[in-house]
Amino acid sequence: MPLASILSDITTLVTDAIGSYGLYAVFFLMLVDAVLPAASEVVMVYGGAVASGAFAGQAITLFGYHFESGLPAYLAVATAGTVGYLIGSIGGWALGDYLGRPWLEHHGRWLHLSAEKLDRAERWFDRWEEWAVFIGRITPVVRSFISVPAGVFRARFHPYVWLTLLGSALWCFAFAGAGWAAGASWESFHHAFRFVDYIVAAGLVVAVAWLGRRFLRRRRQPAADELG
Repeated sequence: MPLASILSDITTLVTDAIGSYGLYAVFFLMLVDAVLPAASEVVMVYGGAVASGAFAGQAITLFGYHFESGLPAYLAVATAGTVGYLIGSIGGWALGDYLGRPWLEHHGRWLHLSAEKLDRAERWFDRWEEWAVFIGRITPVVRSFISVPAGVFRARFHPYVWLTLLGSALWCFAFAGAGWAAGASWESFHHAFRFVDYIVAAGLVVAVAWLGRRFLRRRRQPAADELG
């Protein structure tokens, strides 16, 4: 099946869920996205568009309370996304801490975490330390693969929570704001941002290759010194 068709199907599933379940869908999908990619860009942009009142018959409600379209609904959507993502991130950290690296190297494919991805994540944390969490949370593609490795590599819990909260809040409020501003034209922003995903992914490949080259050089240098 062509990639464009798959992405279109995912977008339809997400928008249908948010159209039917509103804040509950935003919360749940962002919770999942903290561990496995769940189209967080679409979730927040479309949620923001619904909050703007752009779609008749779709409203933002919580336990029977109706949020007025505009700023109140926007704040509710952005907050639901932020809280859902934070809770999912804490769960991912706990999962990584509990299972440990050996288990994930053997069974991590269920979480899309191969041994190679764990190696890259370890280099990421070694380089950026605690700020790897914040940088990862605002980086497309990478953001869904930070939680479990953070637990595996014993990232300090309290800084992890606060940096995750900051990064996820920036992400959720920004994308929900873009959807709110775009309204019924939200898809135009979504399609434009997809190219950013590809650019960032390509940049990450280059960055990982550069870090790998530096790592190999450092390992070879002591051996060369011993021979000399």
